[in-house]
Amino acid sequence: MEKIPGLEIQEHEKSKRILNIKITDEIIKKLVFPFNKFDLTALELKPFTRFTIAKSLDDLLEKKLSKLMNSIIRDRSTGCFIIGPKNITPKINDKFLVKLSTAIAYLIGNPNHDSMAGKYYARFHVKHEDASDSYLRKAYRNMDLHTDGTYVKEVTDWLIMTKLEEENVEGGETAMLHLDDWEHCKELSKDPVGKQDFLWSSPKSKNVDYKVEHPVFSSDEKGRPHISYIDQFPEPKNMEQGNFLQKLSDALEGSENKVITKLPVGCSIIANNYFWLHGRKPFKENKELSRELLRIRGSFFVN
Repeated sequence: MEKIPGLEIQEHEKSKRILNIKITDEIIKKLVFPFNKFDLTALELKPFTRFTIAKSLDDLLEKKLSKLMNSIIRDRSTGCFIIGPKNITPKINDKFLVKLSTAIAYLIGNPNHDSMAGKYYARFHVKHEDASDSYLRKAYRNMDLHTDGTYVKEVTDWLIMTKLEEENVEGGETAMLHLDDWEHCKELSKDPVGKQDFLWSSPKSKNVDYKVEHPVFSSDEKGRPHISYIDQFPEPKNMEQGNFLQKLSDALEGSENKVITKLPVGCSIIANNYFWLHGRKPFKENKELSRELLRIRGSFFVN
């Protein structure tokens, strides 16, 4: 792989499919000025400002970062990378990380409107107590493997998850599974039930007032399987669909090829949403537990 000044690139210790990209202190220092030009309100209300900070990041890296990220995220053999500052300095606060995540997103594609947050990104806390209506904020429950965008009309090619803050945390590791590493992929992706249209809805907190229909499995232009699935949101139409979903859930959670990794504070994990599933292990109980995450998801640029 080409060496890019300002970046340290290596394979992830748990998977050759995932690349680790560290941004050096020198580049981070040079980002402070262009990032300070816009506050978060400007980024939220004026979409073109997001392209401006994305260009600032790419220019500092000789326009090689955008090429690298797109080559990884679109490649079936990889499709996932983790990126973040090599070192966390006092200047790298939550606002800086929102801007860095925004810049990364806009070098890949156009983010979707996140109805849960009412803007192009969502921030959410995981704490000891929770009264929400989804697994997203439930610290002590396993968040099963899933893909994003199952219940919306927007195309969801990729997603970014950034860890903004974490305190008093044990457990809560990120779980990832590439379809081509899943032991039951061939069997279940070829099952005719998985090609049927399923009805998908969402809880009230998602602020999506419609339902969509689509199959669990589809295929890319080369006939390789794609998956669109989350355990909480399908509404099986009959016994056949209900039993298929149970079989699918058991096979995913029972996979021995999941990649279990701890995402460092300040880092983002970016994954292709068609052949990578993601989830989260339960946290160990702690009344002082606190984690804040940022989520951006969207579609690839179409030139």
